[in-house]
This record gives sequence, C-alpha cells and structure tokens, in this order.
Amino acid sequence: MANMKKYIAECIGTCVLVLLGCGTAMLVGCDAKNGGGYILTALAFGLVIVGMAYSVGNISGCHINPAVSLGVLINGGMTVNDFIGYVVAQCVGALAGSGLLGLIFSLGNVKDQTGGFGSNGLANVDNNPVAGLIVEILLTFIFVFTILGVTSKKAGHGSFGGLIIGLTLTLVHIFGIGLTGTSVNPARSIGPAIIAAIDGNTDPIACVWVFIVGPLLGAAAAACAYKFLASEDKE
Repeated sequence: MANMKKYIAECIGTCVLVLLGCGTAMLVGCDAKNGGGYILTALAFGLVIVGMAYSVGNISGCHINPAVSLGVLINGGMTVNDFIGYVVAQCVGALAGSGLLGLIFSLGNVKDQTGGFGSNGLANVDNNPVAGLIVEILLTFIFVFTILGVTSKKAGHGSFGGLIIGLTLTLVHIFGIGLTGTSVNPARSIGPAIIAAIDGNTDPIACVWVFIVGPLLGAAAAACAYKFLASEDKE
C-alpha cells in the first residue's frame, strides 16, 4: 500500500507539472523572440517543482520525471521495481495532464500558441536530432546532478532543497526553450506528443525519441559522475 501511495503521488505530481507547465506554454507561447512568454514558461515549470516538492516530496521524493528516477536508481536510492512503478505512474500522469489541457482548450475554444500541446521539437536546431540529443543530455545532466547533490544526506540544505531544484529547472528551461523547448523529462514529452498526435499533429511524436533518449543518457551520466565524486576514497 505504501508503494501505491508513492506511485499515486508521482502520477499527481507529473499531471500538475504538465498541466501548468505545458499549459502556460500553450497560453503565452514560448518563442525565444517573445521574452515574456519565454520566461513565464520557464517559471511555470520551475514553480511547479517547488510546489510539488513541498507537497508530495515527503511521500515519493517528488521525482515526477523518469530521468530523475533513473538517476536515483543508479545512485542506489530506489529498487528496480519501484523505478518501474514510478515511470509508469509518471507517464500516466503526463498523459492525464495533456488530456486535461486538450479538454480545457477544446471546450473553451482557446488557441494553443505552441501548436502541439506544449510538446518538444527540433525546429530551432534545424531539425537535427544530434543537436537535440546534445542539448537534452547536457541540460538533464545539470538538472539531475543538482538534485542528487541537494538531496544527499551530506548536503544539509534542509527545507531549501525544493526551492533550489525548482530554480535549477527554471534555469535549464531559460537556456533550452529556444533550442528544444526543454524536456529533461521523458514523461513530460511523451504525454503532449501523444495527445498532439491524436489531435492530428504527428510532428512531436516523430521526434519524441530524442526527448526520451537524451534525458535518460544525461541522467545516467549525472548519477555516475555524482556517485564517483561523492564516494569516499579508501586509504
């Protein structure tokens, strides 16, 4: 029952992340030339993490991201069974959040400024998947590396951990939105891509693999690097 509560918390957290983060992008747009919408989208994703960290963090750790869960798994913080449960819950939550956005925008006849439910894309990197992979690997490395450091028992950040993580997510979004839309989260990319495909826009689903592979590679690299750096040398 305890594990199920963790999965439900992850599902709710990821749903809220997609609903408010992608929803903000859909409302204001996230074109790099439009500074207001750009910053609002970055802040929306970061602030959701802050809010969820202080609400479901004590239940599930507030991963709400398969890449984060992978980093925690490699770092020895969870079992393989829990990892699988977390990822499934996160993807279900992302689909639910995207589905709710589709319902709201359809019923309210609101224009989606992104054209794809806030999904990620490669248009700004000349549709080059290699460039997209590099961006997502680097941004996810920074994000997951920070999370592992902040949440380590030696860090001593206490109640400020959620704020630090949220600000870091905002930072990587500020850099990455103009390149790939910033994923660093496979679930966050899968949900909007599927709903966009159902709505008739198959472009996001065609390149969604970049936003699955890139974040997972970045998270794995961050976990290995942190594990090495934080390990105590034996004399």
